Amino acid sequence: MRRPAIAVGDNVSLGLLLREDLSKLWEWFNDREVRRFLQAPEEVFYFEDELEWYENLRKNKERHKVFAIVNNTSNELMGVIGLHNIDTKNGKAELGYFLWKRYWRRGYMAEAVGLALRYAFEELNLRKVYARVYEPNVGSRKVLEKNGFKLVGKLRQNVHVPGYGYVDELFYDILREEWRG
Repeated sequence: MRRPAIAVGDNVSLGLLLREDLSKLWEWFNDREVRRFLQAPEEVFYFEDELEWYENLRKNKERHKVFAIVNNTSNELMGVIGLHNIDTKNGKAELGYFLWKRYWRRGYMAEAVGLALRYAFEELNLRKVYARVYEPNVGSRKVLEKNGFKLVGKLRQNVHVPGYGYVDELFYDILREEWRG
């Protein structure tokens, strides 16, 4: 099945997440290195959990928009990015993402975040996007800062990350008028 593109960049595109992507996402989501800085890094996911997650996304499209990050050259699935807890009354959403480790440190996620911001501000007409990052996740912090996000707060020693202990949870946000679209 051909994947409809939602937003197209120079190197990556955001496309519709397909049911056939789930086996790959399930494998990646259980990789300890990939999970390290995601919510509940100690968790183990069954394939049925992935199916339920997908069905929940489908049924709650007004609250969650999750896209496949796709390589423009190879058309390969690289990861996912989503706008969660979309609040149209207050014009805000939370950004979340992960990339398969083969694609780390190449600028792909920074481009994908830029595409997600364009979608949030131009298509959804939001006024603010926010994200949470664990302090040791320097790569993710740089991705947000490169896209204009500002560090707006932190909860000290708020989350346990295996291998790091209790770490600060950092809060970033960007307003539409700050965005460099």
